Amino acid sequence: MAVVNDLKTLWHLVARRARGTTHQERLENFYSGQANGYDDFRRRMLHSRQEMIQSIPVPVGGIWVDLGAGTGENAEHIGPNLSQISTMYLVDLSTSLLKQAGDRVAARGWTNVVPVCHDATTFIPQEGQADVVTFSYSLTMIPDWFRAIDHAWTLLKPGGTLGVVDFFVSRKHPDLNRTKHPWSTRTFWPTWFGSDNVFLSPDHLPYLQNKFETIRLEERMGKIPYLPLIRAPHYLFIGQKPL
Repeated sequence: MAVVNDLKTLWHLVARRARGTTHQERLENFYSGQANGYDDFRRRMLHSRQEMIQSIPVPVGGIWVDLGAGTGENAEHIGPNLSQISTMYLVDLSTSLLKQAGDRVAARGWTNVVPVCHDATTFIPQEGQADVVTFSYSLTMIPDWFRAIDHAWTLLKPGGTLGVVDFFVSRKHPDLNRTKHPWSTRTFWPTWFGSDNVFLSPDHLPYLQNKFETIRLEERMGKIPYLPLIRAPHYLFIGQKPL
């Protein structure tokens, strides 16, 4: 069954192109056929997600908003401390992925985890603000990613934490002590991912660091399933909204 799901996912990644007139339609068209096998395949491709989530102090009695939450697996990465959060909102535009998130919430008996179908650039929790906002491989899939970051800034309380993990490529001339990717990396990966409407950007990290105080930043390379000699660049960023 795992191999069948992998083949289905690979077909969507390599052969099928997302169609639709809106961003939501394209997301749903892309994910509807692979939602069942999403977690297993992405677990081997989307590196550092669990580490990012577990690097963030759990806001006891607070609000956690996961933007582009997909199937809600990030809630599991919080572990037993999830029960200490008042509410965790799993926000996504793909109804197929949110169906998986809803099934996960029901199966675990979580009463403080709420899947929400909404745009990441405009969602506001009923509490008004959040203690934590996270993006787990979702910024590259949000066309107006800068609006999403600006919105996360607005959502966060002063002193709140932002966590991001995603694919990226460096600028041609990055800041001192930052990773500098060769031309081949800066050209190949945006082209390869772009066919699936995943848009790698050299500007994510500079923009994040301009908006938030950097607590932690790691720039890494990760394996791609079934491509043993290939590594894709990704970063892990933990930031804080100034008090």
